[in-house]
Amino acid sequence: MDILLVPFLLLIKSILGLLGLVIMADVIISLLIAGNILNTNSQIVYSIVDSIKRISDFMCDPIRRNFPVLVGTLDFSPVVVIIVLTFLEHVVARLLIRLG
Repeated sequence: MDILLVPFLLLIKSILGLLGLVIMADVIISLLIAGNILNTNSQIVYSIVDSIKRISDFMCDPIRRNFPVLVGTLDFSPVVVIIVLTFLEHVVARLLIRLG
């Protein structure tokens, strides 16, 4: 059973880490677009930004719907998602330690 479970848990842990990086990339890209540093007129840039935004919004939208913006226009949902992803990543890591 451990033959399949350990690689599966490692895959889940890697996916959680990548999702955290996507959230951080979305925050940085949003800041770059707001500061007119990144131009989304290029088709390649627009495709990359759109893909990252869709993945990020998929995870952040439930939090945005349930918790209002607390301070002005600051959105804390990416922070909440990163905290949840980090927690889940640590849970999977503890499971891996117990199995191996």
